[in-house]
Amino acid sequence: MSVRLVITDGMWDWIEPLMPADPVRGRRWADHRRTLEAIAWKYRTNSPWRDLSDELGSFQTAHKRLIRWAVDGTRAMILAAVLAAADADDDIDWTVSMDSTVVRAHQHAAGALKRGRPTAGEPADHALGRSRGGLSRKVHLAADGRARPLALTVTAGQAGDAPAFETVMPRIRVPRTGPGRPRTLAVLADRAYSSRAIRAHLRRRGIRAVIAQPSDQVGHRQRRGRQGGRPPGFDREAYKQRNTVERCINRLKQWRGLATRTDKLAIAYQTALHLAGILIWTRR
Repeated sequence: MSVRLVITDGMWDWIEPLMPADPVRGRRWADHRRTLEAIAWKYRTNSPWRDLSDELGSFQTAHKRLIRWAVDGTRAMILAAVLAAADADDDIDWTVSMDSTVVRAHQHAAGALKRGRPTAGEPADHALGRSRGGLSRKVHLAADGRARPLALTVTAGQAGDAPAFETVMPRIRVPRTGPGRPRTLAVLADRAYSSRAIRAHLRRRGIRAVIAQPSDQVGHRQRRGRQGGRPPGFDREAYKQRNTVERCINRLKQWRGLATRTDKLAIAYQTALHLAGILIWTRR
């Protein structure tokens, strides 16, 4: 049975120079392109690792490579390089939208080992928690004005959106190939991100906040009268563009293994998210 591949020659031309070189000693790496295709197939179909087709190589190789790239930072480095190339082509819309999405966790995602040597970068709770919907996790992400991911992080499902804001924002770092540095023009977010700390964070960096204000905050300010101060500025027309982050989430969740988590390790799932983001950017 032939496996449908997703990495085109044009996409691989972007990715190949960024892949790790073969080690000086020991065995050479298995073919990087085939391994990437194997990882992509697993998360596109949400199939068990052991069901990987022989055409895509050993499932142990693909799984170990996924964890290795998570630990050594290869996935973040490749995404940063792809973003830098897009910025050099003036292809990033710096009107940033932020939001989160809940991802249901399959029962196979639970039960990761809690003893022994922890995996580097792996949170203690494995980014799993229980909310009203059961075992779940959250993906917090920022998308550019063309519905492509700029930065993301994962937390347990019951975590709030506002606390993750200051984790996601610093991860929007795009190296410049020319003079100057990229500048986020505005941040669009819903009522969950309406707080003084977030607005002050953006104000210090000269970024315009387009964040809806919940009714309880409006009522509290009005009850205080003059002491409540002026209402924060809100551009309704600009806020209409916030659908870009919703569209970005939909694009990522087209991979069934990202719409439902089966990984025991949070870093494995997050690396798969980065891979999907890299392929979205290289399609440009």
